[in-house]
Amino acid sequence: MKITYAKAINQALEDEMKRNKNLVCFGLGVNDSLNFFGTTKGLKEKFGENRVFETPTSENAMTGIGIGMSLYKNPCVMMHQRLDFFLLAMDQLVNSAAKWHYMFGGIKSVPITIRLIVGKGWGQGPTHSQSLQSWFAHIPGLKVVMPALPSDAYNLLKASIRDPNPVIFIEHRWLHGVEEHKIVKKNIKNQIGSSQKLSKGKDFTVVTYSLSTLEILALKKDLNKNNIFFDHIDLQTIKPLDLKLVKNSLKKTKKLLVLDTISHPICSVGSELISQIYLDKKIKLVKPPILLTLPDIPSPTSTFYTKDFYVSKQDIINKIKLLTNKLKNIKLSNFVAHDVPDTKFKGPF
Repeated sequence: MKITYAKAINQALEDEMKRNKNLVCFGLGVNDSLNFFGTTKGLKEKFGENRVFETPTSENAMTGIGIGMSLYKNPCVMMHQRLDFFLLAMDQLVNSAAKWHYMFGGIKSVPITIRLIVGKGWGQGPTHSQSLQSWFAHIPGLKVVMPALPSDAYNLLKASIRDPNPVIFIEHRWLHGVEEHKIVKKNIKNQIGSSQKLSKGKDFTVVTYSLSTLEILALKKDLNKNNIFFDHIDLQTIKPLDLKLVKNSLKKTKKLLVLDTISHPICSVGSELISQIYLDKKIKLVKPPILLTLPDIPSPTSTFYTKDFYVSKQDIINKIKLLTNKLKNIKLSNFVAHDVPDTKFKGPF
């Protein structure tokens, strides 16, 4: 039986709540009929309302409560159905949670995991579809995790919960239905801050994370048919940013494509990655690195306009053509509409 990304999140929460009797999960939509996109299903029934509960709609207050509980032996998983709404709690995050361990000389830490959902499509528009991982990565004291595959979501969520300091765990809504045959359990000790190689090849190196990992995986079969094989590095963690695999790959391929398809270009994860590559004098590229992002404008609401706003399969193919002369004409398979991941998607975003 296959397991989805959402079920992997659910299983990680259940396993960690069994392991640590003090762990609590709370947020908006945790116990509603949809169970936070299916990720909290059955938790209230198994662990009770004292450990799995809804909160009033006050992001700043609930974050402050979570920080206080975490300081006093109740590590927390706090959940927000949209990252955009969490912006109301930035003061609590930046000036309390992220800095507490430092300001008090390491005596106390804030073991809180904050699950934030990002997405696109479905007419969400400019204020309901923002991916602001670069904001969080800029803040000392925070870790930022963005897994793409069910097994990675399972292992990284467990690692995040056990981390003694705050972790921002960002899930792209379109990933919740992604399936694997089973969860591959890993030693979670060094999961945060480790990238992974998903495929090998000599034509170029492509670096992805979150949704962009699935976007290049969807093209892999078509590219291989055209005798194009590439190193694929999935970052998994935005901060700390692990570039060892990327650098080792570039010593071989000498060509770099960064798919940062849920970010805007300025101060993005991709631009930071490329700058660090350029600063390493041991890396010699034969072509300028290519960064593919969203345009530097807010997301439109209209489906008509979003088809030119979001990165398409053809956009990715066009960038690959700049790195290799093998690719002439390619017929793309498995086409789906630009504002839903597949025909089974129930929404929202």
